[in-house]
Amino acid sequence: MKILIIRFSSIGDIVLTTPVVRCIREQVPNAEVHFLTKESFAGILQGNHHIYQQHFLRNSIKATVAKLKMIQFDYIIDLHNNQRTLAIRRLMGVKSYSFKKLNIEKWLMVNFKINKLPDVHIVDRYLATVAKLGVVNDGKGLDYFIPPAQQVPIDKLPETHQQGYIALVIGAKHSTKRYPVDLLIELCMLINKPIVLLGGLEDKDGGNDIVYGANNGLVYNACGLFNLNGSASLVGQARVVVSNDTGLMHIAAALQKPIVSIWGNTIPAFGMYPYYGEASNLSPIVIERKGLSCRPCSKIGFDTCPKKHFKCMREISPAEVAKQVQQLWSVLIILLFQCFYN
Repeated sequence: MKILIIRFSSIGDIVLTTPVVRCIREQVPNAEVHFLTKESFAGILQGNHHIYQQHFLRNSIKATVAKLKMIQFDYIIDLHNNQRTLAIRRLMGVKSYSFKKLNIEKWLMVNFKINKLPDVHIVDRYLATVAKLGVVNDGKGLDYFIPPAQQVPIDKLPETHQQGYIALVIGAKHSTKRYPVDLLIELCMLINKPIVLLGGLEDKDGGNDIVYGANNGLVYNACGLFNLNGSASLVGQARVVVSNDTGLMHIAAALQKPIVSIWGNTIPAFGMYPYYGEASNLSPIVIERKGLSCRPCSKIGFDTCPKKHFKCMREISPAEVAKQVQQLWSVLIILLFQCFYN
């Protein structure tokens, strides 16, 4: 049975679809799972052995569909569900199931703060899309596979960081999802342990400001030094991960890392908080400024705070974040100590 899954963006969204890929592959007899996305996201699923073949939307929908029709799919699973994917489904002309996006519920929450959102993670909502195929949640959480050639050796880091570090993800696509640089400097000083800063090339200058401001020799700026899989490998080798609401946060959950997540204008109630799966003994620590009448101001994010005060982030105390990080660090040190002597 040939099944095409569609999801075009973003890094986090695609990582969150991986339980659907795995469960179909393992639970549907003779399933051959294909995945259609943008070429810029190819690396996210590069090592995923549950996927038979990746396909990319390049020039036009009609040209893409013409190539896909040659494969003769039995089902299409549309986990994006917009006008473009609707056009693809109609042109393909095969049985399809589409993800319910809850746009009305999100609109009510953003504009009127009326919460009609279900208390269900988006992973479980993705899986509900394929329930008619007999697929159920296996409880194993997210998948993320890093090709061996893209793993970053620990000796690429400073010696101060080779015996354990905290990964601090400072980037995010939208500014209103980013913890401010001045507060990150204070956070790094309070943690006072080896820290690796992660983000894209666009975050490099901010990372340099944090290194300079902390001025303790314990902060290493890796922003822009590695591709996504390289950054993911540094997440995987970290003892604790601190992250904004962004793609690397979901990769950290896929790699079963302890996470402290910091939330700005978006809210966990949208159903996209770190997801470990029922089989895991981990639970994410979520830090957010509750009770603001202006939050959430968007289901995605903005370049600047619409109210100009940015209270959703600026009123999150670095001391509060540092306390959670230090507690996780201490627990892990105790566990490592016990493992060593047992």
